[in-house]
Amino acid sequence: MRFKTVGKITEIETFAVGSQIRDLEYLQKAYGKGRWRKPKGVAMIELSNGKIRYAEPHWYEAHGIGQG
Repeated sequence: MRFKTVGKITEIETFAVGSQIRDLEYLQKAYGKGRWRKPKGVAMIELSNGKIRYAEPHWYEAHGIGQG
């Protein structure tokens, strides 16, 4: 199910870095080597069916990767 954030993601904290990330090999093959980290936060999200929920999104990021 797809979603979009409504407002800002708050209470952001990084809970995995480098080898602590299970998908590190995939991330490096698909997007390149970098200092990968996995943060999480809290946000209001809107689901594809229009419902709005409070959620804890997780994502991956690495400095300089994915910037256009």
